[in-house]
Amino acid sequence: LLPALSAVPKVLEPFESDTDTAFGLNSELLNRLNRGTTLVEYSSPNIAKKFHAGHLRSTIIGNFIANLKQALGNEVIRMNYLGDWGMQFGLLGAGFTQFGSYSKLRDNPLQHLFEVYVQVNREAEHNDDLRHKARDFFRKLEEGDTEAMSLWQCFRDITVEEYQHVYKRLGVHFDVYSGESLHQKQAQEVIEKLQSRGLLKTTEKGTGVVDLSISGDMSNVCTVLRSDGTTLYITRDIAAAIDRKDRYKFTEMIYVTDKSQANHFQQLFQILSALGHPWAESCRHVPFGLVKGMKTRTGEVVFLEDVLDEARTRMLHNMNQSKTTKELEDPEDTAEKVGLSALIVQDFKGPLQSDYSFDWDRILQAQGDTGVFLQYTHARLCRFLDYIYIYITFFSIVITTKLNYDEVLCQSSQDLQPKHLVNFLLKLCHLTASAHRELPVKGSPVEVAQVKIWYIGNVKFRCRGTVQFHTTLQHT
Repeated sequence: LLPALSAVPKVLEPFESDTDTAFGLNSELLNRLNRGTTLVEYSSPNIAKKFHAGHLRSTIIGNFIANLKQALGNEVIRMNYLGDWGMQFGLLGAGFTQFGSYSKLRDNPLQHLFEVYVQVNREAEHNDDLRHKARDFFRKLEEGDTEAMSLWQCFRDITVEEYQHVYKRLGVHFDVYSGESLHQKQAQEVIEKLQSRGLLKTTEKGTGVVDLSISGDMSNVCTVLRSDGTTLYITRDIAAAIDRKDRYKFTEMIYVTDKSQANHFQQLFQILSALGHPWAESCRHVPFGLVKGMKTRTGEVVFLEDVLDEARTRMLHNMNQSKTTKELEDPEDTAEKVGLSALIVQDFKGPLQSDYSFDWDRILQAQGDTGVFLQYTHARLCRFLDYIYIYITFFSIVITTKLNYDEVLCQSSQDLQPKHLVNFLLKLCHLTASAHRELPVKGSPVEVAQVKIWYIGNVKFRCRGTVQFHTTLQHT
């Protein structure tokens, strides 16, 4: 034991400065990375709809990427690009006129808008007049009609306000709230540019398309204009990308959405290049897979708040079973944070593009590679008598992994996969647990315990490295 302990201060010497809060970030390996302005677009829910559980992945993955880029020295712009335009608002506007209630809108805004949207979609399936009214309402929006815009603005304002509550629970913030609506006029300019370059073609149905096929045989086309002259999602995405480059001068732009949109972004980047924008090569889509089987006790999950509530409730139940709640000032707050960590770690352990099956019991286990185990280890390391295990743990890591935290960060920055950092953290937790089993202070002979505690006073590390690891994950 003594030779091992005597080597610890030397091993930890590079990290002993109390003012060094950038553990592992000053290595030569990371200094080689290109730095600049990174714009990350993530979360991006649709206005007038509750925050669906499917948006959880985009939100936490995008937040991880933004945090990682910022930690590595980039200037980061966190953007929430709201789905606040399009034909669905034609349906919602026409539907609210027919089925909506302002009193219900005040009492439970998103629930009422959700109910109206479901009802109008059901009615529109067999009601030609209602479909015509929906198209007419959206056309009025595109033309800037005062009454239509007033109703749309009401829907947008109350939705953003409701979303803020969920983001606060997730510990997520945005620098910019943008949206499709901001680029409707610019989308028409995009159409004109495509036309002037000879890239816009008109089909027999009257729609405007861009031919992306290599041979020019129209085998791969992208529709950018409806036959009635209104724009589409991708048209506004083209306009948004051009506007962002002009406005923010980004070095790179990262879109975080599910993998079903891979073709959309491939076409987006192709059209930007065709329009003469070489910076399209610095745009990147980070796709992710689906979560299967996410349910609450009452049935299928529809909204994200249901998931967060369920995580807190189940975690609080587990804490009550283990009789730990009596030691806590605010058990519900602890259950909320640990439950959220469990959700994030489960999501981040594997490749982002893979689908995975959701299992509450597995996610909330206190043992194994879980967020609960990670939080437990961090809490234990923060106790004074457990500082010694940090030294031993780090000594073990030096021998087995050569303190490759910078390599983990470098790899994460290249493929934008959080699994590298999460699995490194979990490995650290297992080493800590091993050290705790093999080198306990409590119950040790007095002379052995004194040797261990003496080294606590002679090494200034004070678990800062582990806290930094934990903080990097916690803020994802």
